[in-house]
Amino acid sequence: MSHFVNRRDAVVAEAIEGFLSTARPGDLARLDGFPEVKVVVRADWDRSKVAIVSGGGSGHEPAHAGFVGRGALTAAVCGDIFASPTVHAVYSAIVAVTGPAGCLLIVKNYAGDRLNFGLAAERARADGLKVEMVIVADDIALEDHPRPRGIAGTLFVHKIAGHHAEAGAGLETVAAEAARVAGAVKSLGIATTVCSIPGQPLHGRLDPGQAELGLGIHGEPGVERIELPLASEVAELLAGRLERAAPSGPVALLVNNLGGTPDLEMGVVSRALLTTKLGARAKYVVGPARLMTALDMKGVSISVLPLDESLIAALTADCGAPAWPGVNEILPQKASPMARRASSAGDVASNEPITRQKLLAVCETFIKHEPELNALDARVGDGDTGATFAAAARTVLSAIDTLPLAQPDRLCAAIGRRLSEIMGGTSGVLLSIFAAAAGRALGSGAGWPAALREGLDQMRFYGGAAPGDRTMLDALAPAVAALEGGGALEQAARAAREGADATANMTKAHAGRSSYLAASALEGVADPGAVAIALAFEAAASV
Repeated sequence: MSHFVNRRDAVVAEAIEGFLSTARPGDLARLDGFPEVKVVVRADWDRSKVAIVSGGGSGHEPAHAGFVGRGALTAAVCGDIFASPTVHAVYSAIVAVTGPAGCLLIVKNYAGDRLNFGLAAERARADGLKVEMVIVADDIALEDHPRPRGIAGTLFVHKIAGHHAEAGAGLETVAAEAARVAGAVKSLGIATTVCSIPGQPLHGRLDPGQAELGLGIHGEPGVERIELPLASEVAELLAGRLERAAPSGPVALLVNNLGGTPDLEMGVVSRALLTTKLGARAKYVVGPARLMTALDMKGVSISVLPLDESLIAALTADCGAPAWPGVNEILPQKASPMARRASSAGDVASNEPITRQKLLAVCETFIKHEPELNALDARVGDGDTGATFAAAARTVLSAIDTLPLAQPDRLCAAIGRRLSEIMGGTSGVLLSIFAAAAGRALGSGAGWPAALREGLDQMRFYGGAAPGDRTMLDALAPAVAALEGGGALEQAARAAREGADATANMTKAHAGRSSYLAASALEGVADPGAVAIALAFEAAASV
């Protein structure tokens, strides 16, 4: 089992108790029929206004309980994982929160929810309570399907209906506004994994690089299986279909994380979405956030709501539900001025053919070996050594015609500045220190071997590592020593390669991410930074 659970049959009840203990304790409560009746209600509800009740199966957290609060839901009825709550639970929620003003049920268009909420509504009406029901069917995955599913667009309905109820509108008005939003909102999703249900084995159906378009929120297969395109193409695909389903004019977007998508990737998708034709019409956005999930499914859904002034007012009104992320107006990005960087005005472009050839050779080698270095780093680090060195190489290549190639001291200083701007992490700053110190020594009259020694010494001082610690120093130090001993670049390259190869036999690292790994993980794997240094010396020596 790979889930943080105790007993599968207790997952939902324990999760609700955890939520109630941590999400603004005091604002929310549960009905005393718990855990058979799993209903979360507003603790401050006085039944003088129209109650808004929704819910469904669990596994969609923070929906539905997370949207109980002022200006949103009055109660959420929680079923078991992906299972509709019982008629008894829904009826109990209606009776608990409904006063003379009545109650509106917001139900997603699934057979179990329609039936259980519907029968509970009939029983409540028979008891003399005023109850209306709005069904949300926002999924456009199957364009001509007679019963589209209800997915994340339901949250727009919660918010609009909750606003009008909080403002004191009558049941007829609240139901009409909810129905208007339910009829207008459209949603579409895509995922690259299925979800894993706590206590059950995972049954994957997607190969690496595949995605399902038009999926539900209960782990059911998507409408269409495709090869996963670039994020920009995903955004165009979803936005294009949603735009055809939505009339012209301003819209609000809801960017929903289906559960397992990293925030980094959600940011990429959000950026891409706002560059589409649909994104150009967007005035407000909700998210990106985990709003209506499918457990840990890696995917995203987009919901679009055409706007008018009354909807804008309702959507942007204050909301006290703990999971509501707020609504942000989409405005042009601002750029604050950077502090003036160190001047390089004294650097005048100059050419020295041999230096240029060696620099080109080193940069091209880093780019060529990017996948190899990434793969090596993935075994002992975070998998980005190749990308880091290649990014630096591309930057130097793009500026090579502006560099003072005939002035070694200024060249080292200029490269050091560029490395500090482009290369992230430890390797970038250490190499920048190395280049800056070497350049300073050259400017003071030192020869190349002494200058490189000065750079090496400064790397050791600031970085705290030494040869034998399983870092790029294990290749750099012997190369510098070979040059100090009168050797040519070819001898330095051989020494660097021998030093890099030796790191594969070092089963204990004393610096970097490898220092946190067991000996068994390091054995036989050369340090990627050391290998990169060896490649650089070999490339320079080949010219």
